[in-house]
Formats: sequence, structure tokens, C-alpha cells
Amino acid sequence: MKFTILSLGLITAALPLTLFFSTDKPAPVTAVSTNDFLNSIGINSAISSRGETLDKTIAAIKYTGIRWIRSGYEGGATDQDYQTLHRETGIRFSYGLMSGGTDLKRLLTGGRMLANAGALLAFEGVNEPNNWPINYNGEKGGKDLSWQAVAKLQSDLYKAVKSDVVLNKYPVWSISEGGAQKDNVGLQYLQIPAGTDAIMPEGTRYADYATCHNYFLHPSHPGLYNNQTWNAADPGPLCKVDGLYGNYGKTWRSKFKGYTEDELKDLSKVTTETGATLDGALNEEKQGHLYLNLYLAQFKRKWGYTAIYLLRDRSDEDGNQTFGFYQKDYTPRKAAVYLHNLTTILADKGAAKKPGSLAYTIANYPETVHDLLLQNSNGKFQLVIWDEKANGNDEVKITLGKKTTLAKVYDPTTGVTPIATYKNVSDIALSLSDHPVIIEL
Repeated sequence: MKFTILSLGLITAALPLTLFFSTDKPAPVTAVSTNDFLNSIGINSAISSRGETLDKTIAAIKYTGIRWIRSGYEGGATDQDYQTLHRETGIRFSYGLMSGGTDLKRLLTGGRMLANAGALLAFEGVNEPNNWPINYNGEKGGKDLSWQAVAKLQSDLYKAVKSDVVLNKYPVWSISEGGAQKDNVGLQYLQIPAGTDAIMPEGTRYADYATCHNYFLHPSHPGLYNNQTWNAADPGPLCKVDGLYGNYGKTWRSKFKGYTEDELKDLSKVTTETGATLDGALNEEKQGHLYLNLYLAQFKRKWGYTAIYLLRDRSDEDGNQTFGFYQKDYTPRKAAVYLHNLTTILADKGAAKKPGSLAYTIANYPETVHDLLLQNSNGKFQLVIWDEKANGNDEVKITLGKKTTLAKVYDPTTGVTPIATYKNVSDIALSLSDHPVIIEL
């Protein structure tokens, strides 16, 4: 999509000036560590099975800059594969039971291996028991059965991790699709509070983080529209897809009450699957733009970690398997190229000691434009601004609290070098469409 920069301080090719009028004064905004944002960027991958190979996975992780992988003990990768991948790339892993898994002993053994290698991020509960029911200690549960077996498994997982001297510092993520509970076992809470109608006892602890599969393109709300990924990340009832509210606010299947809208805003939460396949208007270009917007929208709306499904297209499944950053033969899609560009532009391996603040305001700020102020460990601010307009452009102007000595503007859909450079300006005007740009200050 076309993107235009307009400013009197531009020292590259001059363009016609657009005038803006605004009475808003720049106000200080506290930055977030760039490294924290980069650490939130995750992916689903089988690593070295289901047609994926370890050497290609290593190359893909190095290229894209992805920081963590969602995995599980039944994925097929060996302990050595995990350790090699971590050693070569620094990647960390969430480690889960995945679909139908109930072997806690095996899960904790693998978790200790990852922890000892410095590669463990978190544990995750069973994957989508609405689709893959379980049998735990002889009790069947999930799908159209009672969900008590699912609840007991998750409660036991939490207890096992927190009572382990090696593992107790690692967070436990909840199951995915708790909103599908047939009976009220309280999985819409991280810990069942007093005064609920849940079957499981009050005080039962399930997790440290809520877990969702909030696919931004969903059968409940198909097609492309404004604020697509921003809406999928919405913690409240305005979310049009399978989001936080339908799993932890009022369950989407049986309408069991969970957290209030205010409580959901700050609830610790992660996304372990999201994405979209190529289809019609959703071509490679659009997918690449949406994947960038997705990581930003999720982080801005307080999702601690986000994993897109999938690193490489599945070669062992039928149907439209075009979720991947890479095709089956590991040809990179534009999504891989654009993510490489974004993580290269923002590159940071150390957290800012104490993120500072930058005074700015954005004039002509439509509802589809969003901003995220990051600060690199080198002290530079990186103001990320993205538009989620399905069609067309929006003209905006950024006004800084004081003139900046030097500002560089990057567009990750065009490369890793600045598309414009400014000296001694306090105003920068942009024409945005459907993807992010970064202003380094």
C-alpha cells in the first residue's frame, strides 16, 4: 500500500505540504521496553516433525526474529532438537499438553529439560478440549461431556508445577477454549472466587494467565474490515471473534459468568493461536500487513505473548493450509519478509533500564490508527504507528513536545533502511493505509 511522508523538515525528496489544525498539546507518554515487545512475538511450530526440519526451523527463526515457540511433548521433536534450536537462536518454548494430552509426568520431565537449558517460557494446559476430549485418570471429559476431568487435569497441572523446586517460578497458562464448557467447572477464572456456581471448589487455582485462540478472521465474523486485529485483541464484549470475553467474561457456549469487563482489561493473558489463510481478498500482501498489525495490537492491548499459527504450512493436513510465514518448501511469504524487517528495525536484546517518556500528540486521529511508544536499550525512542483501515488512507500529523535533532522513518513493508530522515522538526505528517511505520527519535 502507498504511504507518503510530508514535512518541512524532510531532508529526502520534498513532497507537497498538507496543513493540519489541532488544539491538542503534546502530552508525555511513558514508553515500553522494545525488548518486551519483541519477546512477545511467538509462533506455532512442530520444529522437526510434520514435514518441518530442524535446520530450516533454525534458519526461519533467525530470519524472522521470532522469540518463542508454542510446543508440546507429543510434537515429535527430540530433547536434542529443542536444545539445539535454543542454543542456535535463543528461542524459548511454551510447553503444553496439546490436543488430548494428559501425561503430567511426561510434561514436567520435558519442562525440566527446557528449564535446565534456559529455554522454558511457560507451561500450557490442554489444547481445545471442545474439539479433542480427554481421558484423565479414567474419567472422560470435554466436548459434549462434563468438563470436570478437564478442570481436574488443569488444577493438577498447576499444583504440580508450583510444587516443583525447579519449575515453580514458571507461569502456567490455562487451557484454550474454556468458553466451550458444557457444565460450569470454573475454567473461566484463573482461580475460582467465592460466591460462584462452579462445580469445582472455590479457591481452585488453574493458571497464572488466561489463554485464547482469538483468530482475527473467524467464521463468526468473516471478511476483511476496519480494525481487524485491534478488535480481535479487544478484551471486552465488543470483540467480534472468539476472544477474551467469550472465554473469560461470559462463556460463549453456556453463558457462564466470569470476570467483569473492568477485570478483563488488566487480566494476564496470552494468545497461543491466531492467524488467517490466504483466500480471495486476503492475499499474501494483506496477510503480511495483518500479521504485523496483529503483534502490535495484541501487545498494546496487554496480551503478554502472542503466537501466530503457523511458521510453515502444514504438509500433513488437507484443506487450505496457507497460514504459514513459509510455504511447504520453506519459500518465505511476504509475512516472513515483513516480520524480518520489523524485528530488524526494532532490534534490541536488552531491556531499557527505566523507560522514559516522550511528549507527542497525533492530529486527525481516526479510530483505525493506533500507536505504541517503545524505547530501545540504547535510549532511542521508537514510535510505532499503524493503521487498520481496510481500504484507503488516513492523513495524520505527529507533533512532538520539542524539536527533535534527528528522526528516521521506517516502513517494514519496504525494507530496513529509513524511507525518510528529518532534522530539527517537531511535526511529521504521514499518509497511512493498513500497516505500521516506525519513527525513530
